[in-house]
Amino acid sequence: MRNIVLGVVAAGISAALGWLARTYLWKRKLRRKQAFFGLPDNSESLLVVNRGAAGPELAVMRYDVFALLELAALIKDCNAHAQVVPHDAARQGFGERTEFCVGGPASNRRMAAHLSSLLPGVRVNVDSEPSPDRGAFQVGSERYRVEVGRAEYTLLARLTVDQSHGTRPVFLFCGQTAITNQATTRYLARNHERLTRKYGDTAFVLLLKVVNSQAYGPDVVELVADVTREAQAPLPTPAAPRNSHRAS
Repeated sequence: MRNIVLGVVAAGISAALGWLARTYLWKRKLRRKQAFFGLPDNSESLLVVNRGAAGPELAVMRYDVFALLELAALIKDCNAHAQVVPHDAARQGFGERTEFCVGGPASNRRMAAHLSSLLPGVRVNVDSEPSPDRGAFQVGSERYRVEVGRAEYTLLARLTVDQSHGTRPVFLFCGQTAITNQATTRYLARNHERLTRKYGDTAFVLLLKVVNSQAYGPDVVELVADVTREAQAPLPTPAAPRNSHRAS
């Protein structure tokens, strides 16, 4: 009987220690995720998106809805809350709340402002007239053209500003086409742990390429380069790209 009692006690202690260890690891993982996204418990965040053309006030494009769903799941996992705001109604500075800004500068004024203020080394061709450079990215001395449905570029950025503006990050999801915005948020959802290990709570700008979206949708995404230094360095005036890339 004594051996049985001792066995039960030992099993109980082992189970309790195992539960404590799993809880500790889970909480540590959660805290790292919250620190990366700037989302402590019960904090507020902004989801800034385009308005749908000719639609109701808060109508959102299809692929942007999918992007918001990807981000909403991440925010919920951090025990935080989100508010969806149209790009032309988001009038606040940086750092008070974590911000997730979705869409290119041609249709998202907030994204255009962020690129101008935070990433002076990035320019996006927003001309409405058809041309080989329509929608192209210029990052530093390199230009990246779009081939719709075959290969499209997108930028994923985590940016911070000085302490006087607050401490919460701004995440940018700036694609050349609508589906690339969803692809960028999905890439972040799948790779945030790796990005946390590599960058911690520092700023980064990644150039990604969405491959054959007409067949694979937003699922096949390749990392082209870390362009943090080039994106944050002001472009010369006038800008003269050294090389031009087709997304193929």
